[in-house]
Amino acid sequence: MILTAAPNSAENLFDPDLDEDLDAELDVGSGGPDYSPITLELVPEHCGQRLDKVVAGLVPQFSRSRLQQWFDEGHILVDGKPAKGKSTAYGDETVTVVPQPAPEDTAYTPEPMELNIVHEDDAIIVINKPAGLVVHPGSGNWSGTLLNGLLHHCPQLVSVPRAGIVHRLDKDTSGLMVVGKTLEAQTDLVRQLQARTVKREYLALVWGTPRAFGTIDTAIGRDAKDRVKMAVSNSPSAKPAITHYELIETGELDRRPVSLVQCRLETGRTHQIRVHMQSLGYSLVGDTVYGKQHLRSFFHRQALQARRLGLTHPATGEHMEWVVPLADDFAELLEQAGIEEPEAI
Repeated sequence: MILTAAPNSAENLFDPDLDEDLDAELDVGSGGPDYSPITLELVPEHCGQRLDKVVAGLVPQFSRSRLQQWFDEGHILVDGKPAKGKSTAYGDETVTVVPQPAPEDTAYTPEPMELNIVHEDDAIIVINKPAGLVVHPGSGNWSGTLLNGLLHHCPQLVSVPRAGIVHRLDKDTSGLMVVGKTLEAQTDLVRQLQARTVKREYLALVWGTPRAFGTIDTAIGRDAKDRVKMAVSNSPSAKPAITHYELIETGELDRRPVSLVQCRLETGRTHQIRVHMQSLGYSLVGDTVYGKQHLRSFFHRQALQARRLGLTHPATGEHMEWVVPLADDFAELLEQAGIEEPEAI
C-alpha cells in the first residue's frame, strides 16, 4: 500500500513561526500516517538506474534523506533482502519499503509527567510551568513536552486542537498557562486572547534602570539577519505588539544595576517581553539570545516568569485570577541582587 501523508500529521501541526497566542482553528486531531509496508514492482524501464533514485521516484511522499536512512537501516528490501541505495536496478525486482516513524510523526503521544496544576475543572486547566519544559513539540523537541504530559493527564485532549493549548511560554520562562479541556473552552479562550481581555502579568529582572513606567508599542517580526531571533520591525509581515511595564525595585549584580520590572501583555508575540525590553536597552538577566553576551553567566535562563493570569471562565462566565510565587531560582536571584520579592496584590 502506498503511504500518503495524513492532513493532520505532526509535520503540519507545529509551526515555529506561530505567535505565542495560538489559533485554535487548526485541526490537529489524533490521526497519523500509515506505516504499512509498500510493495513496488519494478519494470524494464528501471533497468540500469540507481535503486535509490528509482525508489525515490516511486514514493515521492518521502524525502530522499529519509529513504537513504531506511536503506542504511535495512528497511528497504529487494526480493526480501536488505538493499543498498547505490545498487543498480535490473527492472524485474520486487522492492519493499517498510516506513519508519520519524520523531515528529509520534509527537502527539501521551507521556507521564508531573504537572504543577494550580486549578482544574471540567473546562480548563491552569498550570504553573517550570523553566526548562517545552510547551509543545517542534524541531529538536518531539517528546517530553507539556503537550505530551497534558495528553497523559487528560486523554480527552486528544480530540482538542493542540491538546487545548492556546498560548505558550518559552522553554526557559516559568509561570502560568491556561489550557482548554474542550473545543468550546479552547475557542472561547482564544477569542479572549484575541480581544486582549486576558490579564497576563510577568516579572522580569533586567540589566540597567528603565523609567518608572511606560508602554512599548512596536511591531515584532523575524530578525532579518537571524531567523531564529525576533526583532522590532517595520516589515509588512511584522505583527503589532504592546507591552506595558512598571519599575518595581532596583538592585545590583556584581556592582551592575539591575531592575525588577512588571510587564503586562496586550498581545502575545514570540519572545515579546525579551525583544521589547532589549529594544529599550534593558535586556533580561540570563537571556543568551537577546542579552548582553559578556553577562550571560549570571543566571542560567532568562529571568522571566508569568506570575499572574486572569480570565473569564469559558463555561461559567466568572472572572478568575491566579498568582504564583516566583520560581525558587528566580527568587534566589532577586535575593542575590538585594531585591525583595513583591507581594501579590
